[in-house]
Amino acid sequence: MPLRALSYNGAMSQLLHRILCVLCALCLTSSLGAETIALKAAHLFDGKAKTLVPNGVVLIDGNTITAAGSNLAVPNDAKIIDLGDATLSPGFMDAHTHLTGDFYSEPYDELRLKDLEDSVATLAFKSVPHARATLAAGFTSVRDVGSEFFLDVALRNAIAAGIVEGPRMLVATKGIGATGGHFDRSNGFRDGLFGRQKDYTDGIADGPEEVRKAVRYEVKNGADVIKAAVSGGVLSLTDEVDVPQFSPEEMKALVEESHRLRKKVAVHCHGDEAAREAINAGVDSIEHGSFLKPATLELMKAKGTYLTPTLIAAEEILGKIDKYPPAVQAKARAAIAARSEMFRNAVKIGVKISFGTDAGVYPHGENAKEFALMTGLGMKPIDALICATSVDADLLGVSAKLGTLEKGKLADIVAMPGDPTQDITATQRVNFVMKDGKVVRQDAGK
Repeated sequence: MPLRALSYNGAMSQLLHRILCVLCALCLTSSLGAETIALKAAHLFDGKAKTLVPNGVVLIDGNTITAAGSNLAVPNDAKIIDLGDATLSPGFMDAHTHLTGDFYSEPYDELRLKDLEDSVATLAFKSVPHARATLAAGFTSVRDVGSEFFLDVALRNAIAAGIVEGPRMLVATKGIGATGGHFDRSNGFRDGLFGRQKDYTDGIADGPEEVRKAVRYEVKNGADVIKAAVSGGVLSLTDEVDVPQFSPEEMKALVEESHRLRKKVAVHCHGDEAAREAINAGVDSIEHGSFLKPATLELMKAKGTYLTPTLIAAEEILGKIDKYPPAVQAKARAAIAARSEMFRNAVKIGVKISFGTDAGVYPHGENAKEFALMTGLGMKPIDALICATSVDADLLGVSAKLGTLEKGKLADIVAMPGDPTQDITATQRVNFVMKDGKVVRQDAGK
């Protein structure tokens, strides 16, 4: 090899060595300079215990909890954030949201038309304040179960990249449903108005093979979880609210294909018959469940199927029920009349109940109102808090990193005034929010 080449190679080797040394030094400096934060408050809820502990302390290095408990020693160099008479808690989770949706701000018919008029870009921009309001309310993680145009995928990715402020998101893309069912957005419009018949690319599938194709299509396009409508819905015009919309064969295909691709299955379901078929097929959660009978709830308990009751959505609809078309009014009244007894029975039987609200049917950021509705129907306040933390983390499949305050978990932490086990509405007054070790809300004076 020529001497010039040897000299060049030697110089390059020295240069690379120096660059590596500098990088190592920078990494070491960054590691050594990571700030320890100590959060202190009068009470601490760890996400799973049935009682709060006094004099709560959570220690955080970077984005990770290093210790949590009562009266912990605080390192001398730690930055202390003392929240006073408050309760520290894992960041809340909502297992049923639609952050890209707005089904509440205008009259029903106007919203249906607006949905046809807005550009995809406009819809995307509208979802940004929804995400911010949700995070500010203390909900640091959500499962978003249905969106058009893959807006939820884009929002999830923008939040993860730090472009938009919002909660961690698991997304379902387009809900899968049958022709003429709850997810068929052409319902109530003149046949042929939208040109072609909706198909699996719109989330509409008939027959086991089309259902499998729809699942694959959604996973291909970024779905973390699969959502399907297996019974009728309240806000759709032409389907009966409690009638099964998938055959047992379609249900089996839905669950088999989703689980084969390592995706959980959440099913919109008000009706009892459809729920039994879905539970036997192996779905992971039943969303809403208005008409579920005790025997079906017992089956859920035996199978380990979660119930996501979304009580606040019914309250929002009931509050302005006269503004809906007659068909929707009738379905809403029937579902709302049944859901309270169903929920009481679910609590009594011991079904796994996850915290989910159907955000988008009511204004985003008001998610915490669900807590008071749950306790008003017989659930203990501490159990409602557990539903929104460790139970939701289990359902979402993120319990290895989220859902509790303990060493090694990510620092998603909220605080609310006083003791929420004595006044559950304290959850509606969250005054401190930390996500991934970064403070995103701290009210003045704290």
